[in-house]
Amino acid sequence: MTHTPTLLIQKFSNGDASALNQLFELVYDELHSVAKKQRGRWNGAETLNTVALIHETYLKLWQNQPNQIENRRHFLAIAAKAMRQILINYAEKRSAQKRGGEFTSVDADSLDLMADDKAARELLEMHETLNRLEKINQRQAQVFECRFFGGMTVDDTAFALEISPATVKRDWQSACNWIYGELNR
Repeated sequence: MTHTPTLLIQKFSNGDASALNQLFELVYDELHSVAKKQRGRWNGAETLNTVALIHETYLKLWQNQPNQIENRRHFLAIAAKAMRQILINYAEKRSAQKRGGEFTSVDADSLDLMADDKAARELLEMHETLNRLEKINQRQAQVFECRFFGGMTVDDTAFALEISPATVKRDWQSACNWIYGELNR
C-alpha cells in the first residue's frame, strides 16, 4: 500500500509515530537538498554533514512531535525550523568549546560536525539577528526562515504560511534588507 505525504502527515499528526519513517523516505530528497543548501550557506565552510543534519532533524521531530501538521509544505517548514535549531545548537557547542567555557559531554562524532569557527560565528550571528527580527515582525522572520533555512520557493512559502506570493516577496525583500543591515553594523 503506497502512502501519500498528506496521508502520512495526517497519521503522524494523529499520533502514529511510525508514519514519520515513511514520510521521511518520501521527502528525503527534498530534505537532503535543503540540508545541503544549509551547509553551503556559511561561505562554503563545513558546518554539519548533510546526512547527519537530516538524521538530527528526524530525531528532533520524533522526540518533539508537532501538534498538527497541515500538509507537505508545512512539514518542510517545520523541518527547516528544526534544521535551524540543530545548526544553532552545534554552533553554540563549538563556540563554548573554543572559549573553554561550559564543559559538556560531547561524543567524538559531534566534535567535527561544526569544524569551522567562522561558520559557527556567522550562524550564531544570523540566529541572533533573526530572533531580533522576529520580535519586530514575526511574519517576515517566518518568511526568511522558510526561504533561507528551508530553501522553499516563494509559492511554497506562501502556501505554508497562508499568505500571498506577493506578500512573501515583499517580506523576503524587507527581511533580507533588515538582516543585511543588522549584520553589517
